[in-house]
Amino acid sequence: MDEVRWGIVGCGNVTEVKSGPAFNKVPNSRLVMVMRRDAAKARDYAARHGVPRWTTDAGALIHDPQVNAVYIATPPDSHADYTVRAAAAGKPVYVEKPMARTAAECDVMLEACRAAGVPLFVAYYRRRLPTFLQAEKWLRAGAIGSLRTVTITLLRPPSPADHQPDKPWRVQPEIAGGGYFFDLASHQLDALDYLLGPIAQATGYSANLAGLYAAEDTVCGSFRFASGVLGTGTWCFAAAPGQETERIELL
Repeated sequence: MDEVRWGIVGCGNVTEVKSGPAFNKVPNSRLVMVMRRDAAKARDYAARHGVPRWTTDAGALIHDPQVNAVYIATPPDSHADYTVRAAAAGKPVYVEKPMARTAAECDVMLEACRAAGVPLFVAYYRRRLPTFLQAEKWLRAGAIGSLRTVTITLLRPPSPADHQPDKPWRVQPEIAGGGYFFDLASHQLDALDYLLGPIAQATGYSANLAGLYAAEDTVCGSFRFASGVLGTGTWCFAAAPGQETERIELL
């Protein structure tokens, strides 16, 4: 493939800065088509970002001959379906995180891409941010000694939208698979997987302590990496105002 010609399924907020414009900023890559069910929003996105074509039909984008790679940026409940369809069309797939709602859906996606002989990527970008690159440099050089433990802390108070009757899709398990833990903790766990290798064992507890929505709002876990490093994590999305914290400690 001499040039990657991207099509985006679901050109919502996540594609406004982080993903969509970047496709036109790297060599041998172009954003050629976008899809959104709302025609006015699809047209507006294409006009603002200089995308030559737009559609309201995901199938039309997936099968368009000018599109040779598909970026799926919809909520998780449609990730498996669109991935299977893109793989069947012979198109490499780049899917937003979380990869899907369940491990079973992830397995379906992996098998579809494996059978079609196309790659499947998940949109974890933090591993290439300066902070994580510096941590990687120190770890590889042995500058901080032999790593023993990892501690993750993520605390956030409820957002104003969490208090409204019409809840954000990120806290609707039937759409997101769970709550904010699914959406945000996956970034941290991916970064640690990249830095330290795979987690071999894990256990934990989840609870809904604030009662604002159906999904869990607090998760505590412990895990062991295949390398022997031990880890713990606390993720609470029902913290008090002023307690907002995001931290990964390597000891």
